Amino acid sequence: MRGMTTLAALVAASSAVAATRSRREKGRVLEALLREVLAGGSPEDAAVVTAYLAGDVRQRATGVGWSSLRALPAPAERSSLDVLDVDAAVEALSTERGPGSAGRRADRLGSLLSAATAEEQDLLRRLLLGELRQGALEAQVLEAWAAAADAPLEEVRRAAMLSGSLPAVAALLVARGPGALAEVGLVPGRGVHPMLAASSPSVGEALAGMEHGASVEEKIDGIRVQVHRDGDEVVVLSRTLDDLTGRLPEVVALARALPVERVVLDGEAVALRDDGRPHAFQDTASRTGTRTPGGGDRALTPVFFDLLHLDGRDLLGVPLEERRAELERVVPEEHRVRALRWLPGQPVDAAEGFLAATLARGHEGVVVKDLASAYSAGRRGSAWVKVKPVHTLDLLVLGAEWGSGRRRGWLSNLHLGARDPDGGAPVMLGKTFKGLTDALLEWQTAALQERAVERPGWGVVVRPDLVVEIAFDGVQRSPRYPGGVALRFARVVRYREDKQAAEADDLAAVRAHLPG
Repeated sequence: MRGMTTLAALVAASSAVAATRSRREKGRVLEALLREVLAGGSPEDAAVVTAYLAGDVRQRATGVGWSSLRALPAPAERSSLDVLDVDAAVEALSTERGPGSAGRRADRLGSLLSAATAEEQDLLRRLLLGELRQGALEAQVLEAWAAAADAPLEEVRRAAMLSGSLPAVAALLVARGPGALAEVGLVPGRGVHPMLAASSPSVGEALAGMEHGASVEEKIDGIRVQVHRDGDEVVVLSRTLDDLTGRLPEVVALARALPVERVVLDGEAVALRDDGRPHAFQDTASRTGTRTPGGGDRALTPVFFDLLHLDGRDLLGVPLEERRAELERVVPEEHRVRALRWLPGQPVDAAEGFLAATLARGHEGVVVKDLASAYSAGRRGSAWVKVKPVHTLDLLVLGAEWGSGRRRGWLSNLHLGARDPDGGAPVMLGKTFKGLTDALLEWQTAALQERAVERPGWGVVVRPDLVVEIAFDGVQRSPRYPGGVALRFARVVRYREDKQAAEADDLAAVRAHLPG
């Protein structure tokens, strides 16, 4: 069936959203488009529009990478595609397998792009590469659906969190209206968006907001896993709700060994040494990055910190203190995170000591959790607060890429490097576009263009004399960069105009942050 929403209409809405910094105006544009979908679209139409507005395709893996989109075919003169045409084409791309699949995929991609106008090609390229940063993230699309469907915002948010899919909720609103939202509940086997933590610079500040007491829990640097068991059936999901079941047989085995019939657990899977200290993060990540069943040569240990469902009882609204007690009842101690119970009026010394001991065991830090809090699926609020050390380095800017969406026209994604201890050219460590304010983007664009020594189509290569302070969560080994290391979760703190290039940190200083 042909879709009601044209790709041209989606491009127009996306462009309008990207062109304004007003949250209210973004919401107005989104709501107007979604009201049109409600008036004449199908549930399938609504699901695809919702996914695209949030910057994603519905297919988890498309097989399309940067090299496939480097050169685009001549665009169509007129718009003829609708969103269901695009979704069907991407589905065909994602299912190509076997001998000759690369060629067939290239042909299908070429056919799709040839049918698109220049503006549509630009949107499709960024959508397929996951770079459609237009300022309309899923949360704002969710709010627009609530307004368009005249549905209570909290009910839409709850349904999206418990179903694990805003596109599915959009389809439900079109098919059956707001009244159907109440039927959406936690079902073992169906992913739930995980609860997230805010950040605090110290344990004392994190505890200050915990009027009912807190569970101070070790923060393990592993892969977030959500484990669902229904009888003998076990599903293991990632933080983004990708299916990891076939890659983590040890997690499946533990879930089946628990003295329960139905359960949903939240936790981490981590590669541990014999002494209980964690291996480097990429040793853990290598296990979940392969599609080979049980792939990788290092076993992962599941370590849980929350319980969302137990034998027919939904625990999402139950206080953490009760959920924690149930977790301790059904999960062996070696598969639970260590925790310290803190009550108001007690000194913070014990909690600070717990943080120090956790760091000494090689973990990231702690998460301070309100004992009275419910499990707010998909939300980041004050009930969970993470505390971990912040590392910084003074690095050199080697280049920058032109931004897209609301950053179009600004040099955004920085290429970062460290000094070579032997006096050679700076060594690249990675990229980041995080932490940049509009004022800093404007200054940075001018400053980098003044220093440009090359101007490839993607941005500029600059003479490396600007020093920038970068915060990061850790350093990991990486064959991608010549220095053999890369920064994790790098973000800009400030430019150090008071420092010369010779005062930037060298590669040895970076490598000193490698774990163990």
